[in-house]
Amino acid sequence: MDKLIVRFCLLSGTVFTLLIFISSYAGEVSKVESIATPLPQVVKAPNINKQFDWAGEPVPMTSDAKERLDTELLSNSYYHSSTLQYLKRANRYFPIIERILLENGIPDDFKYLAVAESGLLNVSSPADAKGFWQFRKLAAKEQGLEINDEVDERYHVEKATYAACNYLNWLKKKFGTWTDASAAYNVGPTAYKRQLKAQKESNYYHLNLNKETAKYVFRLIAIKEIMQNPREFGFFLESEQLYPPLEDYFEVEVDESIENWGDFAHEHGTSYRELKRYNPWLRDNHLTVIKNKYQIKVPRS
Repeated sequence: MDKLIVRFCLLSGTVFTLLIFISSYAGEVSKVESIATPLPQVVKAPNINKQFDWAGEPVPMTSDAKERLDTELLSNSYYHSSTLQYLKRANRYFPIIERILLENGIPDDFKYLAVAESGLLNVSSPADAKGFWQFRKLAAKEQGLEINDEVDERYHVEKATYAACNYLNWLKKKFGTWTDASAAYNVGPTAYKRQLKAQKESNYYHLNLNKETAKYVFRLIAIKEIMQNPREFGFFLESEQLYPPLEDYFEVEVDESIENWGDFAHEHGTSYRELKRYNPWLRDNHLTVIKNKYQIKVPRS
């Protein structure tokens, strides 16, 4: 009888301990679920079962085109930090670009080409292409942009955008569609024409191209889709989180050499850094003027 009582006590203690453990575990699970439930990110595949277009030209939604577009939508929609910065910068620069595109008869979609090329930053590529529109030196000079040790107008947003419009209109005339003009912008008109001829095709979507150009137009469409519908892709920004336009400035015409931009900045009530932020095309700390006149943006204090 004593042995039976001992066994019963041991069993009761074990059951009691197990019940405490289960209760504690359930509480921890409940805590984890309560933490996990409010997470805002939902990882899902984008909807590609609809008609897409680039610059008003419909994308042929074949199986191949769908997969290529799907790849770019997936890739670009989950570049979170980059996409957030695109959306912030677009508030600053899209109004400038949109106005110039409209003036020159270029479809509004081409503002997303600037995003694809540079992320709306005055960057420099390993191939020495520079600025929002990633012009190489020869192409930039052909479009009338000034480039020397002191001035590089590839970094001048307005002038470089006018140059891009001239180039895009020429590509459109040469290749017939905005889609083909976009692909040629990426790979170069000579190489693109060579591939059209070699493959006996007349349509970008039918061409077998290098990896970068093969996905280029699809990347443009993906960036357009995400930036036009950011909340559908999980990007939520309030208006005060966007970068404001650089609008509070006056212009000073410079027709004589400037020995030091720091002195110029202080004389006009600003700093060297702010002067360069508004005029990133000024590449040195001085300027030699021979014939040209320059309009310098001076930010107000």
